[in-house]
Amino acid sequence: MNTTQMPAIITASNVVKHYNQTYALAGVGLDIGLGESLAIMGPSGSGKTTLLHCLAGIIRPDEGSIRLLPTDRSAAADITGLKESGRTALRREVFGFVFQQGLLLPELSAEDNVALAAMLAGMNRTEATKHARAWLQRLGLGEHLTKRIGQLSGGQAQRVAIARSQVTQPVVTFADEPTGALDSRTSSEVLSELLASTTGRGSTLVVVTHDENVAARCSRVVRLADGRIVSDSAAQYATNNG
Repeated sequence: MNTTQMPAIITASNVVKHYNQTYALAGVGLDIGLGESLAIMGPSGSGKTTLLHCLAGIIRPDEGSIRLLPTDRSAAADITGLKESGRTALRREVFGFVFQQGLLLPELSAEDNVALAAMLAGMNRTEATKHARAWLQRLGLGEHLTKRIGQLSGGQAQRVAIARSQVTQPVVTFADEPTGALDSRTSSEVLSELLASTTGRGSTLVVVTHDENVAARCSRVVRLADGRIVSDSAAQYATNNG
């Protein structure tokens, strides 16, 4: 276990989520560190994606609390207490997202997909395009700026998704099976770029994965079963940082 103390960025306490009589999460408590890469693992139906969605403010838990702690780049927020408009703003301006299929807009170019995310977060078109181009070039896609998503390989499309997630410099990036549709070599390359783009600049990565190779490259692994945490290679966190 890593015993190095680091500041927490998200704290979750007694988080419960149920659908009818089935509990997807049954009292989860978790502190997530700033600059940490956290893998969430478990069998199908264990609550992995539900937990990620609650942490990210995509869905609201039925019980418990989730808080974003303050940093020099973001204010404190009671994620569970925010109205939908507040959670939407948080997702646009503070959090980044990468999904298995990317969820990119196929009718737009790679550059426009990334620039759109920046504009939704408040950048003007010129600034958004500048930042989009810089991120795509950083990820080795400088020759593919004007290509539509369907003209790219799976690995290239996921690099566009990473660029889109990072163009706003998020404090926390949430990734749900980001390498699940890729072959092993491309998966390794994309994961390297995702880690470099997030924890490599001091922000946090939370990734749901079924791939032990992905989990092994994260600094911490939490395993779920039946909506509960059954193991956690946790570090120690300071939660009184503001």
